[in-house]
Amino acid sequence: MTVLDGFFQGIIQGATEFLPVSSDGHLTLYQHFTGNSGEGALFFSLMLHLGTLVAVFAVYYKDIWQLILAFFGLVRDLLQGKYNPKSRDEYKRMIPMFILACLPLLGFVLVKDWVTAITEDNDIVVEGICFLYTGALLYLASKCVKGKKTAVQMRPLHAFLIGIFQGTAIMPGISRSGSTISSGLLLGYSKEYCVKFSFILGIPAILGASVLELKDALAAEQTIEWAPIVVGIITAAVVGYLCIKLIRYLVVTDKFIIFSYYTLALGALVLVIGIIEHVAGATLPVLLGG
Repeated sequence: MTVLDGFFQGIIQGATEFLPVSSDGHLTLYQHFTGNSGEGALFFSLMLHLGTLVAVFAVYYKDIWQLILAFFGLVRDLLQGKYNPKSRDEYKRMIPMFILACLPLLGFVLVKDWVTAITEDNDIVVEGICFLYTGALLYLASKCVKGKKTAVQMRPLHAFLIGIFQGTAIMPGISRSGSTISSGLLLGYSKEYCVKFSFILGIPAILGASVLELKDALAAEQTIEWAPIVVGIITAAVVGYLCIKLIRYLVVTDKFIIFSYYTLALGALVLVIGIIEHVAGATLPVLLGG
């Protein structure tokens, strides 16, 4: 893998992590059509996610700082026997909701090896189906009646359900941000709150996945090409910062549905190509190359 590959994949990651079109799905397609799939592809993808985490911290640093203070405040309240589960403090309410939303991820860890095999194979049929699922979910969320609920009104069950939707994004082609924003909208939460909750919720999910994959890579003694990774991380951070600003605008102005049309069209195209490759017994680049 070259530094230029790292740069291009950094652009793809930074744009598609926050736009609800599945960063893993797009990276898998890029790797598939450029011959960069195979062992280590998932590790590289997860490292690029660290760049997008930098973008989240850059945009939401004030909220993240308030959440840190709220966490220690909750610990103090628990120790003093003053914990109030119905607190009207937005950030104190968000802390337990984040914890509940992260719990489903523990179950999805059990299928990590299966997903790795899908990501690193030369088959894109599953990716096509997942893109179609993402498009359908985005369409439903765009057409639903928009709610006004925020952190103070958030129910534990709703947080857990959003966490389940986030967990499904372990599949390449299912958007993490699209799943969490859409599920929040369908449950009646405000557009602004859904976007903020989704992006901040991604911090523990992405960190956890990156740590697990790094552990596996070191244990397997994979050859790690750090130059493309560093370039990709920096590129993903810069592009990701700009795309967070863009998605916040598009969700609030009810232009979310354009991503539904895009992922539905992409899913149909990828599915057709995947079926052709199955029948022909070779990837599209090989077929086009004669």
